[in-house]
Amino acid sequence: MRNLLSFNLNRKQYKGWENMQKEYVIGLDLGTTSVKAVLFNTNGQFIAEAERLNTFYYPNPDWAEQDPQELEKSARFALKEVIEKGKIGQDHLVAIGFSCAMHSLICVDEQYQPLSNMIIWSDGRSSRQAESLKEGKGKEIFLKTGAPIHPMTPFLKLLWMKEMKDDAYLKAAYHISMQEYLIEKWFGERIIDYSMASATGLLNIQKVEWEEEALELAGIRKEQLSKIVPPTTRLPRLKSEIAEEIGIPEDLPFVIGAADGQLANLGDGAIAPGEVAISAGTSGAIRQFISGAAVNETEETFTYLFTKNSSIIGGATNNGGITLQWLKDLLVFKGPLEDLLHEAEAIDLGAEGLIFHPYINGERAPLWNQRAKGNFYGLTIGHTRGHLVRAVLEGIVLNLYQIGQSLEKLAGPPKKICVNGGLTKSSLWVQILADVFGQEIHLSDTPYSAAWGAAWTALVGIEKVGSFEEIKDNLPAGKVVSPNHLRHEQYKRIFKQYERFGKDLAAYFI
Repeated sequence: MRNLLSFNLNRKQYKGWENMQKEYVIGLDLGTTSVKAVLFNTNGQFIAEAERLNTFYYPNPDWAEQDPQELEKSARFALKEVIEKGKIGQDHLVAIGFSCAMHSLICVDEQYQPLSNMIIWSDGRSSRQAESLKEGKGKEIFLKTGAPIHPMTPFLKLLWMKEMKDDAYLKAAYHISMQEYLIEKWFGERIIDYSMASATGLLNIQKVEWEEEALELAGIRKEQLSKIVPPTTRLPRLKSEIAEEIGIPEDLPFVIGAADGQLANLGDGAIAPGEVAISAGTSGAIRQFISGAAVNETEETFTYLFTKNSSIIGGATNNGGITLQWLKDLLVFKGPLEDLLHEAEAIDLGAEGLIFHPYINGERAPLWNQRAKGNFYGLTIGHTRGHLVRAVLEGIVLNLYQIGQSLEKLAGPPKKICVNGGLTKSSLWVQILADVFGQEIHLSDTPYSAAWGAAWTALVGIEKVGSFEEIKDNLPAGKVVSPNHLRHEQYKRIFKQYERFGKDLAAYFI
């Protein structure tokens, strides 16, 4: 594994781990839902957190936007607050690293002022362009970039802008992500790390350079994009006015970090071959690191670089915990969600023949079809509210399992499965996960996986630690849930039905 994520750094001698407990590092997570700053000591112990929720804008059906200026201000606030909460002296803070949500797009002018709101991953305005491209050069470009042909990517967003002669697109000097916007604002440099560049759908992941054919289709020039750098790149000196507002020294080391997906895997310690990480929140994802940049030719999963020699493969679903909230609202259930889950516990495996395909919010992996629709199959007069809840819980897991089957085509069966996110609060859901996958489930002991991954990347970047792999020695031991192998065999039969019905339903996604 040493050759997968290691850097051949000249490791500095440091005081020892007992003294490092008095030193601190921050992971600044620029997420879709919120901007979050998390303070850790350099052993990985959580110290404090500060969070600002983001505002969403939906100017048209299928559009989803945010204000990048709001998020940048929230980042300043979060850093200032977490330092105050942690009650640490300036001399004890050693570095700050960034994590950022993927697939955002901001058109800016020469002075890096936004010409419109930031378009975020869940925006679906370019669905028609995605469908058209799939009929043409889509697969050819996918095999070069590893990014699915889907409205989430900036590449498809740019295709829509070009076709619609969008004013911000026509006037833009540069096309950047939230990561790039904040870095230029704070440090005056226009750079992007490998993972965020991969997520644009514009990067040739074999050559590690902008893909000319994709740029030509999007109608942009590579000069309008940023310089591509490793995740351990140390940023220039922080602008004095920003440092003063936050309350930190101008020369405090900042490291560019990476996309939240890669860093969530790192923060969970799922970095060796065969180690899979599942994020199970409002949406969900299943990911695994591999050496090199192999691409799934069936186009079911993505391949995004992390370093020049390693990538993360995986698939994200739009439909995680949001489906439970949708069902609760649909049933007009006024009690706590825990009561609904309790009803599902009384229902046996398979919900008496009721199967749920959780595509209520369109779908990314494994379908990559924004027009996908959810479905209950097998409803009878004998089914109750508890059956519906049980079917939804199982449908979320079966969808993740199907994505996991696609990962195995490139990486083989998983040897270890780590899980984090809000759905892990349901012991029933976690047990279903273990039973469907037929493997032990290692629950993360922290909700801050991406932030800890960003913080650890900062420590690697300033050579405080020698490699990414050493994070495994700095993770709390979480709970392990074992599968019931009899139930696993039953779920294998149910999954065959789930998969077959799903393929039949695809013809009606219009």
